Amino acid sequence: MTINKIVSDSISLHQMVLSDQNFLDRIQLAADTCVESLRSGGKVLLCGNGGSASDAQHIAAELSGRFYYDRPPLYAEALHVNTSYLTAVANDYHFDVIYSRMIEAVGRKGDVFIGLSTSGNSSNVVNAMEAASKIGMKTIAFTGLTGGKLASSDILLNVPDTCTPRIQEIHILVGHILCELIEKTIFPKDEGI
Repeated sequence: MTINKIVSDSISLHQMVLSDQNFLDRIQLAADTCVESLRSGGKVLLCGNGGSASDAQHIAAELSGRFYYDRPPLYAEALHVNTSYLTAVANDYHFDVIYSRMIEAVGRKGDVFIGLSTSGNSSNVVNAMEAASKIGMKTIAFTGLTGGKLASSDILLNVPDTCTPRIQEIHILVGHILCELIEKTIFPKDEGI
């Protein structure tokens, strides 16, 4: 596969997303859901595996730190950042429950869970979504084409492709869009300043 083909495939997928008004509306709904929770004192908890874990941590950092401009922090956390917890639970219980146990510990009704899985079938992410639903958290899934088992989330952001790298490129784009919409809505900035 040539560099030109890779770039062309990525651009084509971005164009597909841009032309899918339903997908864009679901991004806005996801942002509105996060805003409602954060304004009410809730939090956004994210998780994934591998590159999706990196994306979860990236999005959490943009929300809890800053995105475009200085403003108060927002409560957002990637569930895998405590390696002692992660390795203890994976060792003592099972890797499939590393995220659901943390959701049970810190998740509250009205919080938002964002699970990232290109297949939509990562057992630990699916289990976390189920735990979040039981608590009364709103659930958002970043997936690939079918949504997999995460298709039952409250808001499904299923990228219309099956190629993991291309899906992840759209996931971080969507994550950045969410961060920008959330920041501008909760902390509006006078554009003239």
